[in-house]
Amino acid sequence: MGTNSQSSSFIASNNNPPAAAEINDDTAVCIVSVKGLKDNWQKWSDEHQEYQKHNPFSHDTRPSAAVPQRGQDNYGRPLQSSMTEQRGKDAHSHISREVQELCDVIRDIGKGDKEGRSTTVEFGKLFDHYVTISNKLVGILLRARKQKLVDFEGEMLWQGKDDGVVITLLQ
Repeated sequence: MGTNSQSSSFIASNNNPPAAAEINDDTAVCIVSVKGLKDNWQKWSDEHQEYQKHNPFSHDTRPSAAVPQRGQDNYGRPLQSSMTEQRGKDAHSHISREVQELCDVIRDIGKGDKEGRSTTVEFGKLFDHYVTISNKLVGILLRARKQKLVDFEGEMLWQGKDDGVVITLLQ
């Protein structure tokens, strides 16, 4: 960067654009990049304003902001093809894989009943084995119970206190 006298002379001369012969590569890059920045900012601004028209939580009171009502199919759901929808799908598939892995572990370390319909394991044994796989055993068990894949007594399982609770793999 130059001295103050050089900067002020450049600013003063900036009112009259330099002739084509006077423009060097550095000046051209600055002019093009500032114009590009302005255009990119305007594009982002326009897209954001359009997005806010459809955002039910924005303070935009235009009638075009369609708010889904309770009972409609899209109520409580993210916009289709949005990043939020994709993150939800990714999370669902990740949790499903963890639930399936838990069921496989129960099959491996549990004891089958005489008819071969279900497998059981005590929570303490499962916890000791599963702690090397994941630290979210209780949450995954609750999810598996919600999906009717496992069953156990009580609402919550606590390490130590509930080590003797029998967990039954239903499928």
